[in-house]
Amino acid sequence: MFRHTLQQLAIFSAFASGPCLADGYPVDISHQFGTARIAEKPVRIVSLSFIGHDFLLALDEIPVALRRWYGTDPYGVWPWGHDALGDATPTVFYGEIDVEAVAALRPDLIVGQWSGMTARDYALLSQIAPTIAPASGTGDYGMSWQDMLRVLATATDTTSKAVEIIDRIETRFADLRTQNPAWQGASAVMVWAGQVGAYTEHDIRGHFLENLGFVTPDAVNEMGSIDRTYVFMSPEDLSPIDTDVLIWLDAGGSAAGLNDLPLRPLMRAHREGREVYAGPLLSAALSHSSPLSLDYALDQLVPLIEAAADGDPATVVPTSDAAGILQPDAEG
Repeated sequence: MFRHTLQQLAIFSAFASGPCLADGYPVDISHQFGTARIAEKPVRIVSLSFIGHDFLLALDEIPVALRRWYGTDPYGVWPWGHDALGDATPTVFYGEIDVEAVAALRPDLIVGQWSGMTARDYALLSQIAPTIAPASGTGDYGMSWQDMLRVLATATDTTSKAVEIIDRIETRFADLRTQNPAWQGASAVMVWAGQVGAYTEHDIRGHFLENLGFVTPDAVNEMGSIDRTYVFMSPEDLSPIDTDVLIWLDAGGSAAGLNDLPLRPLMRAHREGREVYAGPLLSAALSHSSPLSLDYALDQLVPLIEAAADGDPATVVPTSDAAGILQPDAEG
């Protein structure tokens, strides 16, 4: 279950050079497009990552601008980030990366580890300020939350805070693995309820399940790659996602279509009550998988997994029932 550990250590070593890791500037941070040299502690940080503002806020670094992903908050910050944002009013970007809008803010650091930044974007942005892209070999959306936090901590000279955060959350995951031996090596997958697409082991949601001891099915992983962490399922063959625990993600109303999937009643996960419905807020927490959202995600999801993983259709998984998703017949 810890097959990413050595890769993560290698990434961390490659990102920060020499004694600059915690002892000041300059620091050099390597990534898939080159190296960002940060001469001094940045003050005006622009976050182009869809989830990167959560990571900066966890380090008490408030960006002057952030990129809104989805949701109703005017600043694109979900409830778990409200306290950290405080009264700040960052500029909010929507849609594609707007290089001119970034330049107008006169940033001294641009971060985009989970942004879909292209080589052309980087070439232009790096002329404005030091720019951090995803790590080499991780794809656009494959970096672990730990590595994303470590990199930002290196850039902002907040490494000691990052270490405390990582140690605390990793300890919580480790305790959950110890408390739930039946989860270790069991299959699990997170699936978008709207278009019925699954997240592979390379995705941040796959990492979350792995940290609990679950394994993403090979049938799902083989459909994707490091650069393709989300794969569509054919409604005529749902077997790749027929797992010991099946988590349906919903961004708002998409779960209503689950009752119309003709093959869903034939799935073992459905018949044995192994499905979990994650409502919009929990789905967002899992999809951010940030130092700010992970505690909320664990608080909400772990009891649901406990109810689903027993394979007893008589055990109602609370949110599934509340969401109006058809439950298996306890008699059948």
